[in-house]
Amino acid sequence: MPSASRPEVPADWVERLAQICAAFPECREEDAWVGVRWRVRSATVAHVFGGEDQLFRITFRASPDEVMAFEHMGAPYFRTEWGSNVVGMLLDDDTDWDELAELLTDSYCIQAPSRLAEQVPQPN
Repeated sequence: MPSASRPEVPADWVERLAQICAAFPECREEDAWVGVRWRVRSATVAHVFGGEDQLFRITFRASPDEVMAFEHMGAPYFRTEWGSNVVGMLLDDDTDWDELAELLTDSYCIQAPSRLAEQVPQPN
């Protein structure tokens, strides 16, 4: 049985994510094994991709307390099966992009060296 194809992430969503991540020092966009990811040095800050179920997801890093909270909140959040600090969010037309920007800021600050993280203004 052939596997389902993965949809391309809408270009305007990738652009919005790129604008968010452009504010982070030394954060760069690159093609991932599927979708697009943003990294600081060798650490992944965010990874957006389409799934075989035709849904779009973004994964990012969170503190241990936040990982548990996201896991219990349920949709649109989920915990991944890899990495103790990796969580994700389903993306759709109702995504709260301001909230996502805050989550990605936190993810960057977790992944970046402290001297870079200190340069990022924290959301209020």
